[in-house]
Amino acid sequence: MSGWEMVAVALAGLAAGSINAVVGSGTLVTFPVLLAVGLPPVTATVSNSLGLVPGNLTGAIGYRRELRGQRRLVLTLLPASVLGALTGAFLLLHLPASAFEAVVPGLVALAVVLVATQPLLARWLARRRTGTGPSPTDRVGPGRTAALFGSAYATGTYGGYFAASQGVLQIGLFGLLLPHSLQQLNAIKNVLTLGVNAVAAVTYVVVATDRIDWRAAGLVAAGSLVGGWLGSRYGRRLPSTVLRTAIVVLGVVAIVVLVTR
Repeated sequence: MSGWEMVAVALAGLAAGSINAVVGSGTLVTFPVLLAVGLPPVTATVSNSLGLVPGNLTGAIGYRRELRGQRRLVLTLLPASVLGALTGAFLLLHLPASAFEAVVPGLVALAVVLVATQPLLARWLARRRTGTGPSPTDRVGPGRTAALFGSAYATGTYGGYFAASQGVLQIGLFGLLLPHSLQQLNAIKNVLTLGVNAVAAVTYVVVATDRIDWRAAGLVAAGSLVGGWLGSRYGRRLPSTVLRTAIVVLGVVAIVVLVTR
């Protein structure tokens, strides 16, 4: 990896950390860059998950105000996300690399569509929402609790296998089940994404050290650490259209690279 390539990876980590804190889908920035500097898809995914953890942490801390009063809900959903992350990491490490390379273009395409249509989803959720504050978890019935748990497990599995747009999926699914504001949903998303990526990263370190490009992971980590803080502090002021357009363009680039490599 040349000096300029190292700079590009670090800057991609910075952008991804910022985007993850605000809207999710930062992987659609780092993943194409890691592919472009020569990493195989599975190695890029594993190294990227490891590198994004510091940014997830600073992003979650930055949204701590929106987490007030939601401790019980987060503690209810976190075990499901962690279990899903272990499932996704297991699938990534045990399915053939050829299977991942065949599936991941479709996953990237799904992520791009979700990011592109997020404003429509947000407006639809806002119309059907009857309140603006979080409901205490003891008022959530057994059926809704089961649906929330299942949603957390499903998005955790997706995130453990391929992290792109797991946050968009989380906000979409939880928004259907909870009368929270979008900022509160984003805060929950940041904590659950931190749990998913951290558990997946620890799994990779323990059982798949040979698939980690430590230099790439370190560069992404350094960038995402700062990016998560910047995103949670200033990212809300950036035009969402600019971020969304950049993510969609990079996602299309990733699909082209994966299909033609």
